[in-house]
Amino acid sequence: MGSFILRRLGIMLLTALCLTFVVFFLTNLYPNLEKLAKTQGNFRMSEEQVASYLNNRGYGQNTFVKYGEWLGVLPGYVITGSDGETRARCARKGASVEDASTYCGVLQGDWGFSTVSKENVGGILLKRLSLTGFLMVWAILITVPVALLLGVVAGMREGSKTDRSLSTFSIITSATPEYVSGVVLIAAFGTSALGMKWFSGSAASAMNNATLNNFLLPVLTIALFNIGYIGRMTRASMAEVMTAQYIRTARLKGVSFGGIVIKHALRNALIAPFTVIILQIPYLLTGVVITETLFNYKGLGWQLVQAAGNNDIEMLLGVSVVSVIIVLVTQLISDIGYVKLNPRINIS
Repeated sequence: MGSFILRRLGIMLLTALCLTFVVFFLTNLYPNLEKLAKTQGNFRMSEEQVASYLNNRGYGQNTFVKYGEWLGVLPGYVITGSDGETRARCARKGASVEDASTYCGVLQGDWGFSTVSKENVGGILLKRLSLTGFLMVWAILITVPVALLLGVVAGMREGSKTDRSLSTFSIITSATPEYVSGVVLIAAFGTSALGMKWFSGSAASAMNNATLNNFLLPVLTIALFNIGYIGRMTRASMAEVMTAQYIRTARLKGVSFGGIVIKHALRNALIAPFTVIILQIPYLLTGVVITETLFNYKGLGWQLVQAAGNNDIEMLLGVSVVSVIIVLVTQLISDIGYVKLNPRINIS
């Protein structure tokens, strides 16, 4: 298992470098840099002025060099610009060039400086990630038990009315994207349109004090889609296990139906859903982007939308790093869990 984890960590590191470089390259294309220069300088800047602005601040360097500086494996630039002023990448606001450190990148914990909020990206991301994590935890706490219960009950009696009803519910919810289910929930329970204004249609106040009134609708918006998807996977796995030979043998030996399900079928039926559940966590980020924007909940998804809309390059890079880490870590957990649950898997 140790060598397996080490191999996976090596692959994760290589994947992270490739993905972050792609994002870095795309965010540092000239149109984005030109927009950044004009936003921070003057929208009437000429091409020569834009080029001078970018070169004075290190944006004119080779992409690989800039990427190395951003990672923190290459020394940060020190440039005397055309205006005669000397600037250093590692010299933050209020610090002199002489006092600047040599390396200042992601590996040193320096995630850059937001050109929109005028704050350090790392501090902002930590706050936004905690809010999103809180939302995702509650969504998972609702999603997993409900989805597994629906899937197991439907799979136990394949072809019955209960199976067809639960399968229909799962298909409807999994086929409805978050931006539709969110609007429907707000219209039904967050406004007076249907006379059922039981909950708040905005989750802005939930950032400081989450209550049932201001937090339930965004949680349900994320949970509904995943309940349907995980429920369908669980149902298919349970139905397959219930037709296995060892289940038939247990029945012939007189084992009760409940004993067969609990002692024999359930563990094997949950192997595939476990992988699906863990791998759904990265996909929750997609739903979080829509849900947080829809309910004005200022988490990581909301921050991503704001950074993209305002061409906040350092913030976009920071969000991409966090997203890559979440995806790779959940994949590693999924692989380890699958190996532990399924003894037939050989990792040697």
